[in-house]
Amino acid sequence: MKTIHVHGAPSEYILQKGALELLESKLVERNLRKVLVVHGVKSWAAAKDYWPNLKEIETEEYTYSGECSLDEIEKVSNLVTAHNDEAIIGVGGGKVLDLVKAAGNKTSKPVILIPTLASNCSPWTPISVLYDSFGTFKGFEIYPVSTSLLLIEPEILVRAPIDLFIAGIGDTLAKWYEGDVQLKTIDHKTVPMMISHYAAKECKDILLQSSAAAVHAIENGNLNEDFIKVVETIIVYAGMVGGFGDHFGRTAGAHSIHNGLTVLDETHHALHGAKVSYGILVQLVLENRWDEIKALIPFYQQLGLPLSLKELGIEELTDKAVQQVAEKATLPQESIHVIPIGEITPAKVSEAMVELEQFSTQLSLH
Repeated sequence: MKTIHVHGAPSEYILQKGALELLESKLVERNLRKVLVVHGVKSWAAAKDYWPNLKEIETEEYTYSGECSLDEIEKVSNLVTAHNDEAIIGVGGGKVLDLVKAAGNKTSKPVILIPTLASNCSPWTPISVLYDSFGTFKGFEIYPVSTSLLLIEPEILVRAPIDLFIAGIGDTLAKWYEGDVQLKTIDHKTVPMMISHYAAKECKDILLQSSAAAVHAIENGNLNEDFIKVVETIIVYAGMVGGFGDHFGRTAGAHSIHNGLTVLDETHHALHGAKVSYGILVQLVLENRWDEIKALIPFYQQLGLPLSLKELGIEELTDKAVQQVAEKATLPQESIHVIPIGEITPAKVSEAMVELEQFSTQLSLH
């Protein structure tokens, strides 16, 4: 059995109303007086009303291009070096936070993360998902040093776009199906593996129980207990699955299908979590777990998660498009191959996608 490397958590994590008012004191505690603040246009619009007056901290701002790409990592790193910044603060969604973690690793500077969306576990994990400048998935990097500080203002998150929150729920649901398919095959789990497996199960159970009420909180713009629980599931529990399980708790089939879908221009508008949600179903078809698919249908329909490629926006489904997705999803480096069902070929994945499409079509007719 392969040795695992545990990256359990950020050094410090705070979720509370008024969390950003703690930013200056937390920077001073760390002896950080000069920082680069990296954000997006939308993320800064979401956070600026909560941004504190930093009297003792010198700050500079950088608005990123929209992708966590090698070029963008180089730009941010060069800024940090040129300005002699002592730390990097990331304000935004997963791509901004991944960019800042990558630049922090490249420059050996501490990282402070302030998420403006609850859409994935990026705030928790020392990992960056890398894309090219056109949004095509290129791979991911794991860093040896975790985030120094994670500050979450829930009032920002409850005012975030509802579709991004729902996509985050779909992405987090995959933690169970992708973690369990690997961890359940290990008879003698280490304690970190047990933590990972438990966290993955909690991801599924909490989301199925609390997501509807959490979505209701966003619709009303008012915090409730279910919203906080789902936010922490998306960020904390989901981050613990890979943080404690390492390669046994990371991606499997659902994310490989997501990566395959990035080759189709028609899916570039679709959110990461929506594509991963669809990928869960393809993985379950490959595992021949139709009962599990049927059990998930009400949840998918309630939240509007995609049950088919058509619902992802692909109106004209051609054999060529399916083949393109299947070929990228089954590249040798893809995680789909950890599913213990024998050799997984493009033909098998193509067949699973077609079966799911037929099933979804029949479902919509009834």
